[in-house]
Amino acid sequence: MPLQVCPAPVPALRSVLTALGSPVVRSAHTPALRSVQGPLSPELPLPVHVLDVRDAPTAAGSARSARAGAPHARLAGWRFHIRGGDRVVAAVDALPSADGWSVSRFFEGPYLASTERALRQAETMAGRYQPRLLSVPELYMLTLWLHGNAEADPAEGTPAPTDLLVPLAPAPPGIASHLPYRVAELLPVMTLRLAPPPLLESTA
Repeated sequence: MPLQVCPAPVPALRSVLTALGSPVVRSAHTPALRSVQGPLSPELPLPVHVLDVRDAPTAAGSARSARAGAPHARLAGWRFHIRGGDRVVAAVDALPSADGWSVSRFFEGPYLASTERALRQAETMAGRYQPRLLSVPELYMLTLWLHGNAEADPAEGTPAPTDLLVPLAPAPPGIASHLPYRVAELLPVMTLRLAPPPLLESTA
């Protein structure tokens, strides 16, 4: 089932196109960008949401804590893959600012290929999803978030229990990359990883 990829806000796309048209991009600290001789073009815009899991309920949490600790996600920006020739060579984030939108930085790394792989994987799944990126900074973790409401506003919403999360490689130890998890399955695992270790009782 094809994914419902949403268009990025026009001012965000405009900021990326302006950056790509600047001579500064060719001197960026991104070797792949400097090596491209032809034109560069942005593609595959994905909204990047940041997830706060510290207050989310664990598997053994009470009903009260579950109500109080529902996962909270906020839009951080939009990520564009940058194509040069026949391949993706870098990515860039467009971030909301006081003056509209601004480009943060161009970068490369394993998440580029991992994102493309996860999207190809999602295209073979049953159902219709809206693809997003979901970052968990406390775990140094990035996932492809397949939102079950394909018509939703891509800037709004929080992960539903039945939404799918596909951890991108490299994933944290103990969490398999490129294995789709339901939010209800993966969220308690992430929450437990962030929980402080239990205090040892003194025998004195």
